[in-house]
Amino acid sequence: MNDLVPHIRVVAAVIEHQGRFLITQRRSTAVLAGLWEFPSGKVETGETDEAALRRELRERVGVDVSVGGSTAHRTHRYDGYVVELVLYRASIAPSQEPRPLRVADVRWVAPQELENYAFPPADQATTDLLLGINRDTCLFRPANVRAARAQTLQPETH
Repeated sequence: MNDLVPHIRVVAAVIEHQGRFLITQRRSTAVLAGLWEFPSGKVETGETDEAALRRELRERVGVDVSVGGSTAHRTHRYDGYVVELVLYRASIAPSQEPRPLRVADVRWVAPQELENYAFPPADQATTDLLLGINRDTCLFRPANVRAARAQTLQPETH
C-alpha cells in the first residue's frame, strides 16, 4: 500500500546574505497557501537536485543561484502524499534582487524573525534544526545557529 502513496522530491535553497535568510510565501492558489518557506520546488523526472533548484529559483524569484552542499534532509507524510525535502546551501550574486514571480512574496529575515513566519510541517522541523530553534521551550538559541548550520543533519522520517 505504501507504494501507492505519491512521493514528491522537493529541493530548497538556504540563501543567507548579511545575516538574513531569503524566504518566500506560497501563493493563495498553492497547496498550503500563505505559508512561508525557503525558496523551493519539485524535482522533475530526470532532473538533478541542483538543476531543479536553479530552475525553480529562476522561475519563482528571478535569480540565478550557485548551489552548494546539502545541509538537511527530511521526509514528511501529508494526507495522501509524502514529501522528501532536501535543503541546499545556495548563493546569489549581490547584483541580483529576488522578486515574487511565482510566489506571493519574498523577504530577507534575520534568524530570530523566522519564529514570526508559519512554515509547512515538512519545512518547520528542518528549519528549526538548521537554525537551532527549540519549539518545546519556545527558545531561540543564537549561539547554536552557526553550529547547527555547519553540521549536516541526518535524514529523519516523520
